[in-house]
Amino acid sequence: MKLDLISNKVKKQGNINPNDEYYTPNYAITPLLKYIKPNSSIWCPFDTKDSNFVKILLKENHHVYHTHIQDNKDFFTEIPPKDIDYIISNPPYSLKAEIFEHLFKLDIPFAMLVGVVGIFESKKRFAMFKDNNFEMMYFDKRVSYLKSYTDQKTSLNPPFSSVYVCKNMLPKQIVFETLIKK
Repeated sequence: MKLDLISNKVKKQGNINPNDEYYTPNYAITPLLKYIKPNSSIWCPFDTKDSNFVKILLKENHHVYHTHIQDNKDFFTEIPPKDIDYIISNPPYSLKAEIFEHLFKLDIPFAMLVGVVGIFESKKRFAMFKDNNFEMMYFDKRVSYLKSYTDQKTSLNPPFSSVYVCKNMLPKQIVFETLIKK
């Protein structure tokens, strides 16, 4: 909960909380690929065309729709593209409770990369996860996030692990994967 408070207190720049704009390195996306059906349609609702999610999923021959708040595409009001197979992204940390609540209502298979600290540590989130089916992908190492797509240098080494919280994507409730950092 303390991380929620810190993340939410930062001064927003327009509609964007700067603490929410950290990007996923390629090596944190790769383990998810084997769980995505070939030629799937995927919505990346927190991503621009420069997102590593978008680039890798396109390279793997998936059809990708990307939207981002900076392009006035609000996840909470945007209607999901038609015939979507999955929703995949690294969502804004400061809105994780609301995002998962909305994802469970949409009832479309999803995978969201989030910090594991505090994920269940509010009564509302605890009840939400308790009342919904979901899976988790745990990694053997921490994910180091990027602040720029052009510079691919690590900008944030969080003191906590990241996991994919998924729905109807993984073969069992907990899956363990190895990250290969390059």
